[in-house]
Amino acid sequence: MIDNDRYLKNFIRLMKRILKWIVRVVFVLLLLAFLFVFVAYWRSTNDCDRYNTAPTNAMKAIVYCDYGVAHLKLADIEKPVPNDNQLLVRVRAASVNPLDWHYIEGTPYVIRAMGVGLRKPKDTRLGVDFAGTVEAVGKNVTQFKPGDEVFGGRSGAFAEYVCPRVAGSVTLKPANLTFEQAASVNIAGMTALQAVRDKANVQPGQKVLINGASGGVGTFAVQIAKTFGADVTGVCSTRNIDLVRSLGADHVIDYTKEDFTKGAERYDIIVDNVVNHSLSEFRRVLTPKGKYVMIGGGGAKEQGLFGMMTRTLQAKLLSKFVDQQMGWMLADPNQKDMATLADLMQSGKVKPVIDRTYKLAELPEAIRYLEEGHARGKVIITMD
Repeated sequence: MIDNDRYLKNFIRLMKRILKWIVRVVFVLLLLAFLFVFVAYWRSTNDCDRYNTAPTNAMKAIVYCDYGVAHLKLADIEKPVPNDNQLLVRVRAASVNPLDWHYIEGTPYVIRAMGVGLRKPKDTRLGVDFAGTVEAVGKNVTQFKPGDEVFGGRSGAFAEYVCPRVAGSVTLKPANLTFEQAASVNIAGMTALQAVRDKANVQPGQKVLINGASGGVGTFAVQIAKTFGADVTGVCSTRNIDLVRSLGADHVIDYTKEDFTKGAERYDIIVDNVVNHSLSEFRRVLTPKGKYVMIGGGGAKEQGLFGMMTRTLQAKLLSKFVDQQMGWMLADPNQKDMATLADLMQSGKVKPVIDRTYKLAELPEAIRYLEEGHARGKVIITMD
């Protein structure tokens, strides 16, 4: 009995020592992590100093040296020069995406630690979607020539000129589209196409619900789903019902009057641009083998530390235990899909929807409007 007590006491003392060492190690690791983040934060900087030097060949562009819409400014910077595999495009129009305000605000905050910049944005240029006219081509470029009207995606698109890679997300603009319409396509159209065709694999006759049918991605998704022969239901507010019907939706639900997650209808596919219901509510209105595709990342005021990343992980984990497919997607821009979108628009099967147009100097107003979350279709920036 005495030996057992001694053994027990020794064991308890050992466990206390181990626990103390674990606490000390964890404390040291946390301290080191804090020091690392502290040093990285204060060493975080960008190349804004270069904007203090007068450019030799100037162009207008939007730059930002600190996070926040208030720090956006129109500046004279150096006009880009195309390399051997690039085009020099005079931008005629660009479009605004939620992606832009994610970078402008640096939210969700975790993205700052993932390479965007802890204290200040590393990349001081903004914009992706563009449409314009080719002014020059690199020596290896054969499929484009000066004078061609093109559209696609390239970082730094909120500027008078961009230099996209010839093998990148760029293609000839359909003749029946304006520059403003073409500029709206890259991210929103690509996301809608890949969500409907690839992620959801929509088949003729399937019932597809587009939650957030009047937004940038939603307006494209409704039309693209119809080209695949789906029976499409669009969810939007009262003021957008006629718009969504005009895009070809077979049914329209006014979310201010009806909660589709409490209805009797079941859907084979749900494309969610809004993320305003729980996963269990979406599952309730999916067919037993249905697919839920989350695109929206939440509103500008809903980002916090992780934004929709937690929801994404929940959906991925849930898919392991249910027959329904629950997932999230980001577009993969590429030239082939840009050409597909161009064909759809050239044939009239898909038409971009434009809500408002702003001048380049008015970009802060355009971003604030987009952050409100009520844009109908796309918000466009013009250079003229």
